[in-house]
Amino acid sequence: MPIPSRLPAPLLQNWAWQAEAVCREVGSEPFFGPAEEEGRTGRKELDRQAKSLCGSCPVVEACLRHALATHEPHGVWGGLTAHERRRLLSPAAMGTRR
Repeated sequence: MPIPSRLPAPLLQNWAWQAEAVCREVGSEPFFGPAEEEGRTGRKELDRQAKSLCGSCPVVEACLRHALATHEPHGVWGGLTAHERRRLLSPAAMGTRR
C-alpha cells in the first residue's frame, strides 16, 4: 500500500478560529433555530439576530470561508444564511456559464 506523500492538516488547526467566535457565548438558537416552529417571520428575526452577532465577531471571515468551502447546508455562518451562501456559490455568481 503506498504511503501518502502529504498528510492532511490537523483537525484542530482547521477549527481553532471557533474558539474566538461570538456565537460560542450565545448558543445556537439564532444560528440554527427551528425554522418550522418559528414560521417565516420568526425565522427572519432569528436570522437578523444571528447576523447582528456575526457583525461583531472577530472571526466572521474565517467562519464564512469555512461554510463556503464545506458547502454548509444549514444555519447562519459568517453572517450569511444557507440560501445566501448557495446564491454566492451559484454558477451565475461565480461568473461561469453552463
